[in-house]
Amino acid sequence: MCLIVFSLRQHPDFPLVVAANRDEFFRRPTAAMDWWASETADRKVLAGRDLLSGGTWLAVDVNGHVSAVTNVREGAQAPGTNSRGELPLLALAEHSETLEPRLQQQKDRYSGFNLVSLNTEHGWYFSNRDAHPGRHVHRGTYGLSNHLLQTPWPKLLRLRSSVTGLLESANSGTTEALHQSLIAHLQDTTPAPDHELPDTGVDRTTERFLSSPFIVGSDYGTRATTVVTVSAGGEIRVTEQVWGPEGKKQDTRAFCWQRPA
Repeated sequence: MCLIVFSLRQHPDFPLVVAANRDEFFRRPTAAMDWWASETADRKVLAGRDLLSGGTWLAVDVNGHVSAVTNVREGAQAPGTNSRGELPLLALAEHSETLEPRLQQQKDRYSGFNLVSLNTEHGWYFSNRDAHPGRHVHRGTYGLSNHLLQTPWPKLLRLRSSVTGLLESANSGTTEALHQSLIAHLQDTTPAPDHELPDTGVDRTTERFLSSPFIVGSDYGTRATTVVTVSAGGEIRVTEQVWGPEGKKQDTRAFCWQRPA
């Protein structure tokens, strides 16, 4: 997962909105989003599955708790002994107060990562590349890509602005339309101007290729767009659009249920 915008308690009808793109090599084997029993989370989760290293990039539980991970782009980096795909499942299984000290002790087991854990009341963010890892986040609209939370990369700013604008006109009767609008905005292929490109240790051509919210390529690109909303009335809706090489539309999956009382 390489670009996430989430809104916490910024709309009376939608206390939690998550909009995300997962970028990955198309050859990496992946199972589409579905309900599956996670031993790590000790419960059923709604998530896609990485069939190479295990785990996932974004997961939702029956209560509408959302967790997601992004990589930190660092150019050449040694692989960690643990897969980052286990982190969203750990975030669903454990409270941040117990998970945070464990990740502090074990942060060198993973390549660079950002982890967010979200519900309708607040969120929690941890990165093993942050000088002060572990922080709670409250009301606001936040963006996360392949650097630290709210790092103002152009694609993050573009999507965060889009989500903010769309929420201003949304209401509980237009949830499906909101999902479709967010998916459309997540398909933004506008590259950043060269003078705004970050310097993350890769060459300039690669920085330019990776600078748009939606990445179109034959070998690597955006593979899934995921939108999650939790309404004030407890309706949880999840939509995933899967993409193939060159941005070609593939499967669409939609899930909707009521949060248990």
